[in-house]
Amino acid sequence: MTKKQIALAAVEALRAEYPDAKCSLTYETPLQLLIATRLSAQCTDARVNLVTPALFERFPTVDDFAEADYGEVAEYIKSCGLFKTKSRDIVEMARMIKSDFGGEVPDNIDDLTKLPGVGRKTANLICGDVFGKPAVVVDTHCIRITSRLGLHELSDQKKIEDALRKLLPPEESNDFCHRLVLHGRAVCSARSPRCADCCMSGFCKTGRKALS
Repeated sequence: MTKKQIALAAVEALRAEYPDAKCSLTYETPLQLLIATRLSAQCTDARVNLVTPALFERFPTVDDFAEADYGEVAEYIKSCGLFKTKSRDIVEMARMIKSDFGGEVPDNIDDLTKLPGVGRKTANLICGDVFGKPAVVVDTHCIRITSRLGLHELSDQKKIEDALRKLLPPEESNDFCHRLVLHGRAVCSARSPRCADCCMSGFCKTGRKALS
């Protein structure tokens, strides 16, 4: 099979396995998803979802975050880890959204990655989930599983994103990445992938080798 054929087979298999794939972070506005995604760095989505309700109740708007004290924000997010850096990024990104983007979260990767603490992974998530644009969210699950499938032999996130954009149907790429997260948690873990239970074992480079 070609890489393109493997990618299309993976899209179909994962859609059948996880039909209702969506972001596991809880949010109501683009700003809330942006902040929740920043908090999720080196932290579980489940933990972030426990923290954000009180945070968003205290700071409901971009103006509230822009006027916030780093220390107060940090108190709400301590259990997420790296709270000092994250609190500063959250306040500063809100200030930049106000000053440079009219108070609205940008809808494109170039502008999103200008915000403090926002990399391409976060920017792609916002573009895909909020604005409905083709997106490739290259997180640890995406890197691991697409490499095991044989779609690339890369480690650089931007290069992986570019490679996958060439292989995946644009209208499927965002949901595909969400499904990779679910599959990585349930079956294709970093330490002990359960190839015998995998819906992609028939065409996965690593799975076929493991089961041969």
